[in-house]
Amino acid sequence: MTQELTTPSPAPRAPAPRRGSGWWRDAVIYQIYVRSFADSDGDGIGDLRGACGKLPYLKALGVDAVWLTPFYASPQADGGYDVADYRAVDPLFGSLDDARDLIRAAHDAGLRVIVDIVPNHTSDRHPWFQDPELSRQRYVFRPGKGERGELPPNDWESVFGGPAWTRTERGDWYLHLFAPEQPDLNWDNPDVHAEFADILRFWLDLGVDGFRVDVAHGMVKAPGLPDIGRGEQAKLIGSQVLPFFDQDGVHAIHRSWRQLLDGYGDAHGKEVVGVAEAWAPSAERLALYVRPDELHQAFNFPYLNATWDAADLRAVIDASLDAMRPVGAPATWVLSNHDVVRHRTRLGGGLDRARAAALLMLALPGSVYIYQGEELGLPEVTDLPDHVRQDPSFFRANGQDGFRDGCRVPLPWSGELPPYGFGPGGSWLPQPADWRRLTVEAQTGDPSSTLELYRTALDLRRRLPGLGDGELSWQPAPKGLLAFRRPGLLCTVSLLPHLVEFPLPGRPLVSSAPVTVDGGSAVVPGDSCTWWAI
Repeated sequence: MTQELTTPSPAPRAPAPRRGSGWWRDAVIYQIYVRSFADSDGDGIGDLRGACGKLPYLKALGVDAVWLTPFYASPQADGGYDVADYRAVDPLFGSLDDARDLIRAAHDAGLRVIVDIVPNHTSDRHPWFQDPELSRQRYVFRPGKGERGELPPNDWESVFGGPAWTRTERGDWYLHLFAPEQPDLNWDNPDVHAEFADILRFWLDLGVDGFRVDVAHGMVKAPGLPDIGRGEQAKLIGSQVLPFFDQDGVHAIHRSWRQLLDGYGDAHGKEVVGVAEAWAPSAERLALYVRPDELHQAFNFPYLNATWDAADLRAVIDASLDAMRPVGAPATWVLSNHDVVRHRTRLGGGLDRARAAALLMLALPGSVYIYQGEELGLPEVTDLPDHVRQDPSFFRANGQDGFRDGCRVPLPWSGELPPYGFGPGGSWLPQPADWRRLTVEAQTGDPSSTLELYRTALDLRRRLPGLGDGELSWQPAPKGLLAFRRPGLLCTVSLLPHLVEFPLPGRPLVSSAPVTVDGGSAVVPGDSCTWWAI
C-alpha cells in the first residue's frame, strides 16, 4: 500500500459570499451543437425540431438546462457564428416557430434554455456590412500602411490563421479576428449597443432563460490598435491580455447587459443568466467577468486545459474556487465543447480516463457543462478526409490546433450502421463505422456503459443535498491520488496507471471502474474515480 500522503486542505475558510440562490449556481447544462445533434427532415443536418424531439432523453439524463449553439440566419461560413440576422432562424435549422416550440417544450420538461449571442462580429452578409456607409460606422475599418495603403493597418492575426485584415475595393481594410466573412463590430458606436440590447429583449420575449456570450473577452480593442510584435498570436490567447482580447472596456458592456437581464427577470418573475465565453490569462482576470454586477458565469478554460496530473488538477481547482470566492460567483467546470478536441482523446488514456474525468468534474462545487456525446464516451474523429472538412481554421495556415470538425461529427442514436438514427438521411460529416457500440440505444440499460455512468452520477448529484454548490475539503491521499469531501460523500481520483490500495473510506456509491473492497481496504484501478458514502 502506498504510504506517502498529499496534504489536506488548510483550516476551513469563511463561507463564500453568495449572489442569491439562483438555479444556475449548481446547474448541469447540456450543450447542443444543433447541426450535429438530431436531424428531423433528412437533409443530414441537425435542426431545432430534431433537438426538440430529443428533450425527453435529456430530461432522463438528468440535466437542468440546454445551451443551443447559433441557429440564426447565416451563410454558415463558420458554423453559424457568422450571423446575418439575429432575429431569424436559418432555414437549415427550421423556423422561428420551431424555436418557440422547442423553448416551450423544454420548459414543459422542466429544462431551461440558453442561446448563443455573438456580439464581437457579424456575417459579412449582415445588412449593416452590406451598406457602404453604415459599415464604416459600425465595423472596424482603417486605412492601410505603405505608400499606397497596400499593407494591413497592423500585425494582428486571425484566430483561424493569417492576417486579421481584409482590403476592400475602396482600398481600406476591415478587421476580422476570425474568418474574413466575420467582420468585427465597432463597439464605440452607440448604435451597436442599442441593437444588441434589442436582440437580447427579442429572445427573452420568446422565453429563453439566458445567453452564452460568444467571445465575451472581445468587442473592445486597445486605443490606436497597436502592433503585438510577434506571430502565432492564436497561441497567446488566454495567456496574456492582448490589444484585441480581454481589454478592460468589455466590462462596461457586460454591466449594461446584466442590468438588462436583471430588469427583465424582475419584471417577468424569472432568473435570466449571462454566461461568458471568456479567455483570460488568470483565474483572477476571469473572475472580473462574474463580479456581482456583470455576468453570472464564465467558462473555466484553465480547467479544460489541465493535464491528467494530480498536482496540476488540484492547483487548477483551487485557483478556480479561490478566484470565484471573493466575487460570490460559482465555479464552472467543462471538459469538452464544439471548439476543442473531445476529452476522451485529448486527455490520453482512452475511455477509462474520460470516465474518471467526468465523475471528478461532476463532484466539484459549482455548475457543470456537458458537451453532447461526451456522455456516450465519444472520441475525437481524427481521420476525416479533407474533402468533407468545413471548419474555416482547416483552410487557413497557423490557425487553431486540432481543427474542430472532429468534435462536431453527428451523434449516434441507434442502429448498426451510419447515420445511427441521427436522421432519415445521412449526416453532414461522416460517422465512424465502429460507433455502433456507442449509440444511445446500445448503451441504455447497460450498467457498465458510459451513458449509465452519467445518468447515475447526475441522479446522485441531484439527490445529495448541497453537492452541486459550496466548498470542498481536500483530504489526505496516497501520492498520485486526489481525495476531497463534499456533502454526503468523499471523492477519490486515481491519476496513476496501476492499481492502488488504501484504507476503505466508506461505501462505494458510484465508480468509473470496478472497485474491490477487501476487509478494511479498497483497491481502485488506475485512471479511475469513485464516490464514497461517508
